[in-house]
Amino acid sequence: MIEAEFWDYDSVDEMADAVAGDIGFIVESAIEARGNALLALPGGKTPVPIYQRLAKAELPWKRVTIIPGDERLVPMDNELSNVRALAKTFLPVGARVIPVTGDIADVKLAGNSADARLQDLPWPPDVVLLGMGTDGHTASIFPGADLEDALNAPKARRMVGVTPDPLPPEAPVGRVTLTRSAILSARTLLIAITGQEKRDLLEQAIEDGHSSKLPIGRVLAEAEQPIDIHWAP
Repeated sequence: MIEAEFWDYDSVDEMADAVAGDIGFIVESAIEARGNALLALPGGKTPVPIYQRLAKAELPWKRVTIIPGDERLVPMDNELSNVRALAKTFLPVGARVIPVTGDIADVKLAGNSADARLQDLPWPPDVVLLGMGTDGHTASIFPGADLEDALNAPKARRMVGVTPDPLPPEAPVGRVTLTRSAILSARTLLIAITGQEKRDLLEQAIEDGHSSKLPIGRVLAEAEQPIDIHWAP
């Protein structure tokens, strides 16, 4: 049974304030306990207001490492790059932002390289923040031939290469993504979504659990920790 709690807000701004506050508190607690903090954050438009608020927080940013929860196989200066967006926001405040891809076009090789980079980081992440698409994908765990690779990778595996099927028209490229086990290893798992369509989809995925046809339902069905889901219209 998935233990998930919805937190409802009247606006995206109100949600952004709350999620940024939660992450800031977790960062402070992690640094106090272990001397550093590791965050895995998504790309896309929904989390941008969260990041803007989080970057303004008075935190010991030099002890914070940020990785993208998934990345597109594009150059880091390409506007489709998730790490590019994270770096623009968090490098100026002193955080360490780690790119997970290089100039590797082959999806599987890129996944191996990304995984090797993450093996050098202290694990698990203090926070994994997830979004969700209208097709039920989360991170870059998409429907398609590579779905089972991302879901059933060995527990030690942190990232794999995937090719969504069909390719999303807004970003028709291969990806690397955190595996299900890497996502669920997080000390805190947060989800931030907007719109009634996504809420309905996520509620159904949670209800269906292991039998869900949606990637996010398959991911969350294995969760052992409580999940906070932040939603705004």
